[in-house]
Amino acid sequence: MKMERLNTIRSLQTENTLDLDDVGFGVDGKEILKDLSFSVTASRIGIVGRNGSGKSTLARMLAGLIAPSTGKVRVNKVDLVRDRKAALSDVGILFQNPDHQIIFPTVDEEIAFGLVQQGHSKRSAANLTAETLADFSKSHWSDAHISTLSQGQKHLVCMMAIIAMQPKLIVLDEPFTGLDIPTKKQLTRYLTRYQGGLVHISHDPSDLREYNELIWLEDGRLKTTGAAKDVLSEYEAEMSKLGGLDDISNLAN
Repeated sequence: MKMERLNTIRSLQTENTLDLDDVGFGVDGKEILKDLSFSVTASRIGIVGRNGSGKSTLARMLAGLIAPSTGKVRVNKVDLVRDRKAALSDVGILFQNPDHQIIFPTVDEEIAFGLVQQGHSKRSAANLTAETLADFSKSHWSDAHISTLSQGQKHLVCMMAIIAMQPKLIVLDEPFTGLDIPTKKQLTRYLTRYQGGLVHISHDPSDLREYNELIWLEDGRLKTTGAAKDVLSEYEAEMSKLGGLDDISNLAN
């Protein structure tokens, strides 16, 4: 992987297609996703919605980590739950909390692990790990212990580990939660340069303004899809309206 891959202009970013057909998902009798059907193709796809709207569940479903209870999910016409080889090579996921993703004590071990899972030899994985670190100007992190890193640095390690595997699509599940503004801007800059496609899940409209298409979830259902500027305008108006209410006072029956 060469630096020019990270600097590819937006017009060359890979488009991906998400197809959901009557998708539902429930746990212990509780419906989380309900009757989701849409087809979206773009290089940058945002998923927006309030907390509890089912965004993280959908993120895991798109990455092939969980199967729908009903209906079908396809990413680039592939059912990733059934085709685990495609899931490993085609889609990566960046979780909200890097501590839920990192499993090795050092940076180079963490990056190399996914490459070995893809079928690279240990030598090839080590070479690609060194190349990835160099591309991000982080060669000096190679044998650094994860426990010594800040939260933002851990996020970057997870990002480098995913990008090293060169997936067609990266799913971002609220990756900026709890990060300060400079760290968020730095991570955003790395993601903007990524040539593959992105699906970014967020409740914050500012994270998604530069995206092509948006999917708005509300209470586990599809509210609408469309061009980012149009959906965000409608979403922000609705959130402002709800902010004037006192629905926090309402208790579940």
